[in-house]
Amino acid sequence: MMKKYIVVFLFLSLTATSCAGFLNKENPNAIESEFFFENENSLILYTNGLIRSYATEILDFINGDRYADTHSWDGENLFYTDRYSVSNSTSWSWSSLRSINYYLENMRKAKAESEVLDHYEGVGRFFRAMFYFRRMKTYGALPWYDHVIDPNSTADLYKTRNSRSEICRHILEDLNYACEHCSSDEAYFVRSTLIHKYVALAVKARFCLYEGTWRKYHSVDLSTGLPWTTEEREEGTMYLRECVAACEAIMDSRRYQLVDVVSNRRTQYRAMFTAADGCADYTDEWIWARDYDEGYQVNNQSYSINDYMINAQHASYAFNRDFIFTYLMLDGTPFTSRYSGTDYYNATFSEECDGRDYRLEQTIRTPGFTRNGGKTHYAPDLVFSKTGYQPIKYLTDEIKDQINDATYTDVPLIRYAEILLSYAEAKAELGECTKAVWDKTVALTRARSGVKSIYPTAADPYMKAYFNNTVTDPVILEIRRERGTEFPMENLRQDDIRRWHMGALLVKQKTGIYIPALEKALDLDEDGITDNFVSSKVTEKAGLRVLTVNYNGSSLSGAGHVLSEGNKGYIRVATYIQQGYTWSEKKYLYPIPAPDITLNADLGQNYGW
Repeated sequence: MMKKYIVVFLFLSLTATSCAGFLNKENPNAIESEFFFENENSLILYTNGLIRSYATEILDFINGDRYADTHSWDGENLFYTDRYSVSNSTSWSWSSLRSINYYLENMRKAKAESEVLDHYEGVGRFFRAMFYFRRMKTYGALPWYDHVIDPNSTADLYKTRNSRSEICRHILEDLNYACEHCSSDEAYFVRSTLIHKYVALAVKARFCLYEGTWRKYHSVDLSTGLPWTTEEREEGTMYLRECVAACEAIMDSRRYQLVDVVSNRRTQYRAMFTAADGCADYTDEWIWARDYDEGYQVNNQSYSINDYMINAQHASYAFNRDFIFTYLMLDGTPFTSRYSGTDYYNATFSEECDGRDYRLEQTIRTPGFTRNGGKTHYAPDLVFSKTGYQPIKYLTDEIKDQINDATYTDVPLIRYAEILLSYAEAKAELGECTKAVWDKTVALTRARSGVKSIYPTAADPYMKAYFNNTVTDPVILEIRRERGTEFPMENLRQDDIRRWHMGALLVKQKTGIYIPALEKALDLDEDGITDNFVSSKVTEKAGLRVLTVNYNGSSLSGAGHVLSEGNKGYIRVATYIQQGYTWSEKKYLYPIPAPDITLNADLGQNYGW
């Protein structure tokens, strides 16, 4: 019954996003009219608009982790400085919740069978859970509204915040309804874009892992500054159990699997992120995705994502060397274990890239990287990528680097790999990640990347130090390593770092490729042609020792690049990391914006702000 409407999904979703101007309750044809919800088609139209609102755009998706520990970003993040205050917080908006609650209050007026109505109520409650999950991660405690706010209701307008625990219980309740009632009809898997049972289960797994680990690694409720109660601590364990159950429901369904062809292991990972029709090609692995379509001229930005990944004016993506060290060797051993002490900091760029996890060469430019049919080698562009570790994960080979070249790369918002690793992590946090659990989760993602699976029995010293010696469990550390190397630039790392209580990593000095000597030309792509020249001139800048690097005639230090002298050579760092970035406990949550507290003092303010 629902299948006949799904083919019009793309057209309707484009239409729904332009309906904001028709929200006139006196017009019976308007979206928010008591006459609008007539049949299943009207439910499709309304919920497709919600899908386009909540399915993250590709640029926001890629940018989500630009300030994480994995990256060195050429732009200041005010939040990381001491200049950020309550007056800078501005994103307290509730308009989209009104649209969701309006839908939930009126959608059962549509004439449709009960199972159809149950499905679409599940879709609405899914989006309400999404709204609150995003806001809870940002602000902690929130006022809970399960109805359209009456503008004349003092109780609604001046409501206090419900506790974080209450909000989480409501989120779980909505997600459980969606998991139980959203359809699992095959028609919903055609392009990985619609909301169905397994999307709801996947978001439930993500939410429950977040909250379960948050309660474990954070000693206080940062909305109040008070320690968790015994009940709230026990709830944390409950959320980990619920994550396990949600993942098992997806895994046991056998609906999804990793795309893994042994002969393609050096290319298949990146292929998922450069696919112009990934929503159709990866329905076995992508659980939920953002769809772009050349036929409808729906491209993913006004400029090419390719241009965004190579043009320095777009804020210069670069990975952090300490993170690059976490990629394993193909034999399953740590790269850093090949060196005595910290001598791995002396490794040249070529040595760093040799024999590593195949995901590395599919994530950054490494020696031998080519485009356009392999005719030209492309070394890391030190003007664009200030650390020397230049991303290629979303860079296609077929489209030229011109600002007007439209790209149609689909966005895998939730992949099956996340389910496997969330399951492994939740089991590990519960002390239950046995070798059998490992073999059906982490071992699979590593195998797809050409890495030998080794069940960890001893903690890697580098990973222990990376996480500031706060975790010693070898299985948990290896799962964290795996999440990092599987999901870079996929809008997950910021959340991971925050839920693990590792905020200090977000302001840690970022480092780049090792420059072994002064006055030495570098050939980073090993094609026999000099890529850049390191000057012998060392000056002081911003309290650091600055080394000039000439690249294609440009002086990098003159462009705001800094090379600080390390113990053994010169290591690139980004200047802004050295200029007042600090972390404190209060920054795990954002402050409630000052204007909103002025309007409603009963909201209160988050701890420390």
